[in-house]
Amino acid sequence: MQTSVTIGQIPTGWNIDTNLASIEEVVADSKPDDVVLLPEGALSGYAPDLSPLATLDRAALAEAIDTVAGIARRRGVHLFCGSLLPEGGAWWNAALYFAPSGDRWTYRKINLAVNERPVLRAGAELPTLRVPQPWGDLVVGVQLCREIRYPEQWQHLARSGADAFVYLTNAASPEAAAGVWRSHLISRAAENQRFVFAVNLADERQHCPSMVVSPRGEVLAELPAGEIGTLRVTVDLTQVSDWSLGQQRRDVLDLHYHPPAQPSD
Repeated sequence: MQTSVTIGQIPTGWNIDTNLASIEEVVADSKPDDVVLLPEGALSGYAPDLSPLATLDRAALAEAIDTVAGIARRRGVHLFCGSLLPEGGAWWNAALYFAPSGDRWTYRKINLAVNERPVLRAGAELPTLRVPQPWGDLVVGVQLCREIRYPEQWQHLARSGADAFVYLTNAASPEAAAGVWRSHLISRAAENQRFVFAVNLADERQHCPSMVVSPRGEVLAELPAGEIGTLRVTVDLTQVSDWSLGQQRRDVLDLHYHPPAQPSD
């Protein structure tokens, strides 16, 4: 039960063509069946100042999304790419999944950053996704950026059957304390006994690493902070365990997830 992950630490500017070129370079370093990760906002662009959304070419973004889908099909990879997404009359912060089969899937960030709330709409679901591998299905849960601060979301995904967490972020603040977000990633892996596949943008102010963490909390590989680069790691999914979660005192404290109400006809 081995899975290979390719992580691309790239810039996330507002030029869609430049972003596409960077994405293609990362995918070129992958192999068929790889799980490929690109940062939050990697396709559309992203920055603390979201005012460029007002003039972002929606048609060009839609075309670029189709282009990325084609890249995933041609290379035979499972590609997770962050993008701001116009849909239903609103903008969302999303993680887009593209399968070699042509299938697509979207996770919409449920816990928005302060700068996002006036501009973006929050998602309302924490789904898992089955990613086909030669040995069977890898079940993943996806989280975006500041959602690293909410361990209950990750625990819910683990309890829902996730073997690994796909984490896309755009974390580059000079005000962030050094090492805190790295510690969060290690904790999310160890406390849930799941793999963490994490990717951040390439930025000299980067305060969260791009790395792979084992269910034991071991950092298996990590890219240098601030540098453009790609890493590829193969992991053994038999290391995933419910040993810790199975010992929770759920008779004393439990978490309950309430899915959003479905609209009536």
